Amino acid sequence: MDDTLRALADPHRRRILALVRHEEMPAGAIAAWFMLSRPAISQHLKVLAGAGLVSMRRDGTRRLYRAEPDRLDEVRAYLDRLWDDGLVRLKAAAEAEQTSKTDGGT
Repeated sequence: MDDTLRALADPHRRRILALVRHEEMPAGAIAAWFMLSRPAISQHLKVLAGAGLVSMRRDGTRRLYRAEPDRLDEVRAYLDRLWDDGLVRLKAAAEAEQTSKTDGGT
């Protein structure tokens, strides 16, 4: 998961992921959305692929990239667990504070 979160830390990579979320795109078409060189986009795609967030398939001489929905689901589940754990701790702290105010006031 660490590689995945590192890959997602870069705003360019998050934007690339959004572009290929619903359709396959070649690197050149992805690069057209950025003020970055094609080699820079290729490096970002390599990082995303290494983290399992995108896959590549060849179509003749073209390489087409697309998001990996199963991996995105794993990331979402991981973040949901973190969020849920934080909410549980917050609720427990609020209830403990309320209890101490109630007990102290009697």
